[in-house]
Amino acid sequence: MTLRLSGSTHDWLPVIDLTVTPWREAAACLEVTDEVSFFPDAENLVAIARAKAVCASCPVAWECLTWAITTNQSEGVWGGHTPRERRAIRRRWIEEVEWAS
Repeated sequence: MTLRLSGSTHDWLPVIDLTVTPWREAAACLEVTDEVSFFPDAENLVAIARAKAVCASCPVAWECLTWAITTNQSEGVWGGHTPRERRAIRRRWIEEVEWAS
Protein backbone atom coordinates (compact mmCIF):
# COMPACT_ATOMS: atom_id res chain seq x y z
CA MET A 1 0.00 0.00 0.00
CA THR A 2 1.26 3.48 -0.80
CA LEU A 3 1.32 5.54 2.35
CA ARG A 4 0.04 8.96 1.34
CA LEU A 5 -3.25 10.79 1.07
CA SER A 6 -4.53 11.94 -2.26
CA GLY A 7 -3.11 15.40 -2.86
CA SER A 8 -0.40 14.98 -0.24
CA THR A 9 3.28 15.36 -0.95
CA HIS A 10 4.29 13.13 1.96
CA ASP A 11 4.84 9.41 1.51
CA TRP A 12 3.85 8.47 5.05
CA LEU A 13 0.18 9.38 4.74
CA PRO A 14 -2.16 6.53 3.76
CA VAL A 15 -4.06 6.25 0.49
CA ILE A 16 -7.16 4.30 1.38
CA ASP A 17 -10.46 3.88 -0.42
CA LEU A 18 -12.68 3.66 2.64
CA THR A 19 -15.75 2.87 0.55
CA VAL A 20 -14.26 -0.38 -0.77
CA THR A 21 -11.99 -1.74 1.95
CA PRO A 22 -13.85 -3.67 4.67
CA TRP A 23 -11.31 -2.33 7.17
CA ARG A 24 -13.69 -2.29 10.12
CA GLU A 25 -13.98 -6.07 10.01
CA ALA A 26 -10.25 -6.36 10.80
CA ALA A 27 -10.24 -3.81 13.64
CA ALA A 28 -8.59 -4.93 16.88
CA CYS A 29 -11.28 -3.21 18.94
CA LEU A 30 -13.84 -5.78 17.78
CA GLU A 31 -11.97 -8.47 19.70
CA VAL A 32 -11.60 -6.55 22.98
CA THR A 33 -13.20 -8.34 25.89
CA ASP A 34 -11.75 -6.21 28.71
CA GLU A 35 -13.28 -3.03 30.04
CA VAL A 36 -11.89 -0.66 27.41
CA SER A 37 -13.73 2.51 26.50
CA PHE A 38 -12.95 4.03 23.14
CA PHE A 39 -14.95 7.11 24.15
CA PRO A 40 -13.32 8.02 27.49
CA ASP A 41 -13.53 11.39 29.20
CA ALA A 42 -10.68 13.66 28.09
CA GLU A 43 -9.37 13.76 31.66
CA ASN A 44 -9.27 9.96 32.05
CA LEU A 45 -5.69 9.33 30.97
CA VAL A 46 -5.76 5.68 32.06
CA ALA A 47 -8.78 4.93 29.87
CA ILE A 48 -7.22 6.80 26.95
CA ALA A 49 -4.00 4.80 27.36
CA ARG A 50 -5.96 1.52 27.38
CA ALA A 51 -7.77 2.43 24.16
CA LYS A 52 -4.52 3.54 22.52
CA ALA A 53 -2.87 0.25 23.54
CA VAL A 54 -5.53 -1.67 21.61
CA CYS A 55 -5.05 0.60 18.61
CA ALA A 56 -1.27 0.12 18.74
CA SER A 57 -1.69 -3.53 17.80
CA CYS A 58 -4.46 -2.93 15.26
CA PRO A 59 -3.74 -3.90 11.64
CA VAL A 60 -6.11 -1.21 10.34
CA ALA A 61 -5.21 1.71 12.62
CA TRP A 62 -4.29 3.91 9.61
CA GLU A 63 -7.63 3.22 7.95
CA CYS A 64 -9.44 3.96 11.20
CA LEU A 65 -7.52 7.19 11.75
CA THR A 66 -8.07 8.30 8.16
CA TRP A 67 -11.79 7.58 8.39
CA ALA A 68 -12.10 9.48 11.67
CA ILE A 69 -10.29 12.50 10.24
CA THR A 70 -12.09 12.57 6.90
CA THR A 71 -15.50 12.17 8.54
CA ASN A 72 -14.55 14.69 11.25
CA GLN A 73 -15.20 12.44 14.27
CA SER A 74 -15.12 14.75 17.27
CA GLU A 75 -15.23 12.15 20.05
CA GLY A 76 -13.38 8.99 21.01
CA VAL A 77 -10.07 7.31 20.28
CA TRP A 78 -9.80 6.38 16.59
CA GLY A 79 -6.66 4.91 15.08
CA GLY A 80 -4.86 5.47 18.37
CA HIS A 81 -5.48 9.22 18.44
CA THR A 82 -7.62 11.44 20.65
CA PRO A 83 -9.87 14.17 19.22
CA ARG A 84 -7.23 16.80 20.00
CA GLU A 85 -4.51 14.80 18.23
CA ARG A 86 -6.76 14.23 15.21
CA ARG A 87 -7.55 17.93 14.94
CA ALA A 88 -3.82 18.68 14.81
CA ILE A 89 -3.28 16.03 12.10
CA ARG A 90 -6.26 17.35 10.12
CA ARG A 91 -4.88 20.90 10.28
CA ARG A 92 -1.49 19.68 8.95
CA TRP A 93 -3.17 17.70 6.13
CA ILE A 94 -5.24 20.73 5.11
CA GLU A 95 -2.15 22.98 5.20
CA GLU A 96 -0.24 20.50 3.01
CA VAL A 97 -3.04 20.34 0.44
CA GLU A 98 -3.38 24.12 0.37
CA TRP A 99 0.38 24.56 0.07
CA ALA A 100 0.58 22.03 -2.77
CA SER A 101 -2.17 23.72 -4.79
